[in-house]
Amino acid sequence: MKQAARSWTQLADEQLLDLRLCDLRLRLSASAVQPRITRLYRELAARGISFRPHAWLAEDWFSPDGVPGFAVPFYLAHPRLTRLERKMTGVVEGSNANWQMRILRHEAGHAIDSAYRLRRRARWRALFGPASRRYAAQYRARQASRRHVQHLGEWYAQAHPTEDFAETFAVWLQPHSDWRRRYEGWPAKRKLEFVDQVALEIRHQRPAVNGRVLVDPLEDNKLTLREHYRRKRRAEHRRHRGLADRLLRKVFTTAAQTRRGALPAATLLRGMKAGLRATLERRGGADHYAAQQLVRLAIERCEHLHLYQRGSRRVLLPKLRAALVRMARGYFASDELRLRL
Repeated sequence: MKQAARSWTQLADEQLLDLRLCDLRLRLSASAVQPRITRLYRELAARGISFRPHAWLAEDWFSPDGVPGFAVPFYLAHPRLTRLERKMTGVVEGSNANWQMRILRHEAGHAIDSAYRLRRRARWRALFGPASRRYAAQYRARQASRRHVQHLGEWYAQAHPTEDFAETFAVWLQPHSDWRRRYEGWPAKRKLEFVDQVALEIRHQRPAVNGRVLVDPLEDNKLTLREHYRRKRRAEHRRHRGLADRLLRKVFTTAAQTRRGALPAATLLRGMKAGLRATLERRGGADHYAAQQLVRLAIERCEHLHLYQRGSRRVLLPKLRAALVRMARGYFASDELRLRL
């Protein structure tokens, strides 16, 4: 096995991409993530929680509903794979110790929610909302909201009630967290107080769900690394389009609503490409390539949605520039534009 590990670590990227995930033969216990999982267990113990979520390697971070554990992405299990992930996507989620611990605390929140079936409690539902709510393709974050804690970034607690609970749990669990003072006067403090109370209740209880089910473990995954990254890229495409569509619909109008002779939005954008690219480079923090990609994406989505100019150019142009800058900032927050659009 050691010889096999040495052989794939020495492959060129193009050769490595043709290797199946199951053939990497990775072990979480031998990775740099394991000491941080041990640290997570110590943090839980320090808070009086004896339950230990189990962890396994898979394609990405996730904690399946009803499973009292979580998956860790394979690319964190070996430096060679971490380098490949960065090259293929531009970002490695959980690449440093602090970031990794924030994610682990979040995933522990999901696992403990499942282990003790906390979402079934009336108080949980009253504070966070129904766990049965469907995930939105794109959630619209209210940046000034004080009803949610701030932990992983991008106001992720607002994405879904279960994410709200996991983010709240993570803030509560963090060592030396001064959450009582930090969230004083915020409605979110009631959620933190709920977690604090629940922790006291469950410390002496056996979890209702204590199985060690592994969902989509790496050792059963027959995808090649190349196929994995193609899937990931397609998912990023969909997210790009969703954000672009939402912003462009605010600027333009549809064919059904437009007046006779209105200019197609895509035509308008094509005539302004140079100026829009300059705006993105100056105000959106985009380099020349990223600015080109963003403008191209905007034109493509305007055509697909059959959008048309609404109102005068004098009124429309500031809104259009602002929308494109928001697109750029949204993508750069997670380095998504490094994926080819």
